[in-house]
Amino acid sequence: MVLMTFTVPCYNSEEYMQKCINSLLPAGDDTEIIIVDDGSTDSTGEIADGYAAAHPDRVRVIHQENGGHGEGVNQGIRNAKGKYFKVVDSDDWLDGEALSKLMARMREHEAAGVDVDMYVANYVYEHVADNTTFVMDYRRVFPHEQICSWEEIRPFGVTQYLMMHSVYYKTAILRDCGLELPKHTFYVDNLFMYKPLPDVKTIYYMPLDLYRYFIGRADQSVTLENGAKRADQQIRVTKMMVDCFDLREMGKTRPKLRRYLLHELGMMVLICAVFSYANDTPERRAEFYAVWKYIKDKDPWLYRRLRWSTTAMVATGKSKFSRWIDVCGYRFFKKIVKFG
Repeated sequence: MVLMTFTVPCYNSEEYMQKCINSLLPAGDDTEIIIVDDGSTDSTGEIADGYAAAHPDRVRVIHQENGGHGEGVNQGIRNAKGKYFKVVDSDDWLDGEALSKLMARMREHEAAGVDVDMYVANYVYEHVADNTTFVMDYRRVFPHEQICSWEEIRPFGVTQYLMMHSVYYKTAILRDCGLELPKHTFYVDNLFMYKPLPDVKTIYYMPLDLYRYFIGRADQSVTLENGAKRADQQIRVTKMMVDCFDLREMGKTRPKLRRYLLHELGMMVLICAVFSYANDTPERRAEFYAVWKYIKDKDPWLYRRLRWSTTAMVATGKSKFSRWIDVCGYRFFKKIVKFG
């Protein structure tokens, strides 16, 4: 049985993809690596084929026309043989010692017949330019190294939420929930981290600094400048998330899960605001105000809850000063965390 599928979406990644793939190979013979060459124009495809030739039992390559990061993830989900699924971006890598501990625990659970829907571990912002790091951990949210449900977790911090980097989903959950990420769209990792969660019944957190998130390239989507250029894509993904569930009904049976999902949506609305206000024109403001209207028309209850949530309530943009505050807050958090 293949225990874990690692999917590595690649687009013109020749300069850094080998560090990523080399960090995954020690995971063990019960894991596989799917490299998705997303229409690269450099030697990415050749490098990927070289790994497949050297490790025919462990590495597979999918060459596709350019479809964006989301389609790379979709291909991984469609073709995965592993019980669990992990996306590792081609410029990132996994810590060897932490990966060994996670895989050992997964194997223990598998041997004992213990079923876990989602494993969670920490991720680390690796700011290469000045050799500093920032750890996003969940030590105060999840019980440590024990199976839990959503109703056993503690509240997330205001700026703390799950990301693609921190989770290891059961592959069947991704397929059964009908997850299909849109092509040629940035910020789809937020949808990846949102839509499957109601199907997750059991969670296991290990306080390991496992995923290493490279920060330092000028073209990264988390920079404010690129976010401002792609605000329409952030808005598109946010609307797709709004359409996923009836959160009012969910709260009757799973209130803590709903609390987290509201927290996630509030953060998405706030980021939509920041990306829109970073290029503060009447047209951009209108695009963002349309987000609030979309939510209000879709679900008045959700609109009221988000308007008074800790994160989204600051994203009203009714004055130039309030818009300036939102953008400055993003810049301040970026400076602390060094995520772009």
